[in-house]
Amino acid sequence: MTQRPTVIAGNWKMHFTKRTASRLAREVVAMHNAHPQSECIVFPTFVHLEHVRRNLKNSGVVLGAQNCHEAKTGACTGEISPYMLRDMGAEVVLVGHSERRHDFGESDERLAKKLKTALRAKLDVILCIGETQAERESGDTFVVLARQMAALKGVKAELAPRIRIAYEPVWAIGTGLTATPEIAQEAHAETRRLIAEHFGPDAAATMPILYGGSVKPANVTELLAQPDIDGALVGGASLTIENFGPLLSAAPK
Repeated sequence: MTQRPTVIAGNWKMHFTKRTASRLAREVVAMHNAHPQSECIVFPTFVHLEHVRRNLKNSGVVLGAQNCHEAKTGACTGEISPYMLRDMGAEVVLVGHSERRHDFGESDERLAKKLKTALRAKLDVILCIGETQAERESGDTFVVLARQMAALKGVKAELAPRIRIAYEPVWAIGTGLTATPEIAQEAHAETRRLIAEHFGPDAAATMPILYGGSVKPANVTELLAQPDIDGALVGGASLTIENFGPLLSAAPK
């Protein structure tokens, strides 16, 4: 079996001040240094990127951004381009998080443009996919995943190493509900099959797929034990080192 890196990513969403974000960044660095077997990424809000970057410097913890615009530059008040994010020191960006899809109405077509612009800007991408509760109950989970993964259409296979996928069932985000390890594994296995369709079997074997959806210390070990779950995209549990630290230490050695 191909050995893939375990990726633990913390999405801080719209939380913290510059002081508290910087403090958490230092705590994450210390925990990551103690448990370096996982790749670690943190996603602060835009206004804290510089403060967090300073505290991550030379640590191995990767600085990410939560979103970007699909244009390089232009009259887009209130937006930020992936080129600007790269200039600020970000190395990876989330594209298609469920809150962007459902709260802000971002379409599959727009997200495909964001992904391609981010790659051109030399940012890595975590493409977020996942179904709503209604879509799961109607048996459309795999249909939804295929539609959202179509954002990869037209991306050159040589860029595949700069892409990761995060499967986040919308019904399990911030609700306290978590997909069982078996449910999550089923969706991850289908996602890996879709990666093979876009990029071939080698890319499918090596591309990390993260699970996102109420991941916490109590369930992370069982989730990471599944053959196609390579890490976690964490929301609420990433906001304190007491919860995030055990996720970093849970990565398989």
